[in-house]
Amino acid sequence: MLVLGIQLNVNQKNKKMKNVLMILFALMFIQGVNAQEKKAKFETVIIQTSAECGDCKERIEGLLNYTKGVKFSELDVESKRLTVKFQPAKISLEAIKQKLVDLGYDADEMKANPEAQQKLPTCCQPGGMKH
Repeated sequence: MLVLGIQLNVNQKNKKMKNVLMILFALMFIQGVNAQEKKAKFETVIIQTSAECGDCKERIEGLLNYTKGVKFSELDVESKRLTVKFQPAKISLEAIKQKLVDLGYDADEMKANPEAQQKLPTCCQPGGMKH
């Protein structure tokens, strides 16, 4: 009878251990799903700018690529289109556009700050590359 009692205790401990392990695996799975959701919280947009040249590209990408919440920015000088991948939880699209406007460039419907635009090198001002 004593042996049977010990065997029952071992079986109960094994069941408890299995339950604990199942709970741990479930928690790890849920954590993995949450981590994937957090990674997916980026948005990619294309902004039409008034950029003119390679200097504009360096200036714009240099500003945005070191802005909190922006993961990536790249300007196609030929089309004047800026691709930006960012976290809306950290920075808004409007704030990104405002940074461009304050730098002296148009950003979609937002027009460049005229004073900032005048401070840009001649080649970076509207029509500057046509001279």
